[in-house]
Amino acid sequence: MNQRHLSAVILQHVAFEDLGSLRPILERRGFAIDLVDASTADFSSPQSQACDLLIILGGPIGVYEANAYPFLSSELDSIRMRLEAQKPILGICLGAQLVAAAAKAHVYPGNRGAEICWSPIHFSGPGAPPAWFAPLLSPGVNVLHWHGDTFDLPSGATRLASTDLYENQAFTIGEFALALQFHPEITVEGLERWYVGHAYELANRQIPVASLRAATMAHTPALLSAAQLFWNQWLDYIL
Repeated sequence: MNQRHLSAVILQHVAFEDLGSLRPILERRGFAIDLVDASTADFSSPQSQACDLLIILGGPIGVYEANAYPFLSSELDSIRMRLEAQKPILGICLGAQLVAAAAKAHVYPGNRGAEICWSPIHFSGPGAPPAWFAPLLSPGVNVLHWHGDTFDLPSGATRLASTDLYENQAFTIGEFALALQFHPEITVEGLERWYVGHAYELANRQIPVASLRAATMAHTPALLSAAQLFWNQWLDYIL
């Protein structure tokens, strides 16, 4: 595939949850990046089906809230079509939950509370982890978790990772779809926007911003190094 003509459509739910460390990697590979506001998108447009890579980012709403946010139904239909076509797709956090729901799995509020913290993930799939996923499993690498919902593993999917709180942290469907409940894309600067955007949630859950910022400063360097390897190796694999 000629990388000079690659295209990526990014479904974004809130402006401050963006591509983070993934964006410069896509740009270096020559991707034309089309950023789409999912809440106002025209999902009848062929762009999300015709692109080389579809990425669905996170957001503070639930997959099961289509009555309040009707666009979710159309977004799920679009993702379902992408899965049926077996074209490359990546879901992060809410995006992972949408991929799970589009694959007919149940998405629901987690019964062990919100997971908003830095912690490692553990490989929980069959055999050995894929080589492209291994950087995120390296000793000393912690990832950011920021979710209250979780999901069942879709039928036919392969689980890749778990944490002590939630079993389903990452899965693949075939060789074309990857869903990540956690956030390997974050950066120190980017998270400053999250602290503001999610101020009510942090206050309501009594999570001090200063503590979260300190953890971010401590863990981001190792994550950025691991994420760069992961993103590049996964893109090589899937494209």
